[in-house]
Amino acid sequence: MPTHDKPVALVTGGSRGIGYGIAQALAAEGMSLVINGRRPEADIADALDGLKPAETLYCQADISDLDDHARMIDAIRERFGRLDVLVNNAGVAPDVRADLLDATPESFDRLIRINLRGPYFLTQAVARWMIEQRGADADRRPSIINVSSISAVVASTNRGDYCISKAGVGMSTQLWAARLGEHGIPVYEVRPGVIKTDMTAGVADKYDKLIAEGLTIEPRWGVPEDIGRAVATLASGGLSYATGNVLYIDGGLAAPRL
Repeated sequence: MPTHDKPVALVTGGSRGIGYGIAQALAAEGMSLVINGRRPEADIADALDGLKPAETLYCQADISDLDDHARMIDAIRERFGRLDVLVNNAGVAPDVRADLLDATPESFDRLIRINLRGPYFLTQAVARWMIEQRGADADRRPSIINVSSISAVVASTNRGDYCISKAGVGMSTQLWAARLGEHGIPVYEVRPGVIKTDMTAGVADKYDKLIAEGLTIEPRWGVPEDIGRAVATLASGGLSYATGNVLYIDGGLAAPRL
């Protein structure tokens, strides 16, 4: 098995949007990267080139498929022989924003498989390997970072499945932090607010108006780089004695105001 001298970070959904902002920030920290996505590697060649000079492995995999998890971890073992950071970022919006009274079980099941079930079991598989690595080298400082959403605590009645999935990610953070504490593996959560990506492009006019009317304390959209900086701080050990904590990167959207 190879011995790689730099920390290695796996970013799911790392070829676009928030995930790509995270990947760029981790590359700037000097980490090697494993980028996961569903598209063929040829389709994201420009994005991967943009992460140079970081050494990068692309793993095409469906995060909802547990067999793909095993294949991805095997590829990381073969290429790097280590994994120091897992960033559970991959997620989808509902195919159709449907009122709670009209929502379908098909849409619900699809979204929960991708946004909640997939990351939960990927964390399980990666955590087992991280424990193994810590047993072999106590100086290793692995970490797990979940990217959820302000929707974990702010209700949107036309996308209940999405809100439930992100609330579940929040509890997953608490559970894994509690379980992995004895192994010295911190688990964190980053909760983005309104971030300008292709996922939010279809509701840009709505949020332009809401932001102008005071939705956020900082009167602007968030950008993927905002999330990337937060994740890089956690991944590099810049926030110690804080496992289980949630960072709101939302421009003050969730701050109570009168």
